[in-house]
Amino acid sequence: MPAIALYLFCVFLLPGHANGEQIQWEAVYRTIYLKFPSVPLISTGQLHFWVTEQQQDKPLLLDARSPEEYTISHLQGAYLAPTVEEALRLIDKFGADRPIVTYCSVGYRSAALARKLLDKGYHRVYNLEGSIFKWANEGRELYQGEKRVYFVHPYDDEWGQLLDRQYWYKRQ
Repeated sequence: MPAIALYLFCVFLLPGHANGEQIQWEAVYRTIYLKFPSVPLISTGQLHFWVTEQQQDKPLLLDARSPEEYTISHLQGAYLAPTVEEALRLIDKFGADRPIVTYCSVGYRSAALARKLLDKGYHRVYNLEGSIFKWANEGRELYQGEKRVYFVHPYDDEWGQLLDRQYWYKRQ
């Protein structure tokens, strides 16, 4: 389902959105679940614990956004993988035995990537629920390379509604 279909779902199935109200997380989560029901989810809290507290078996973090979005900010240690081919190259490089967590802006593109990886036989693949927007909204750490930053590419004005304005990247 292209992004426009997800947008139309939110516009027509959320009362009042056409009157200027915001897209709601509940509708986004429902749409992602209906389109990708076989993709396991991991919460932002679970991932944060996994990458900061556990000593072994760190996941391979795959960012399914565009290069422009990734360059603005990403999760610490994440690799850009906007296509399944790029994801497979990274999995080959870092080992297929590692668990994999995919993310994007809200979770739709990363769910599509996760499903493709599951279809290729990888079993420990998870999609980050709410993705980087939810991660940022919770005040969790964001990076630009090795530098800590406090902003995220908002994708566009519509989807950016799901990202607290304080975290919107503003071009200098």
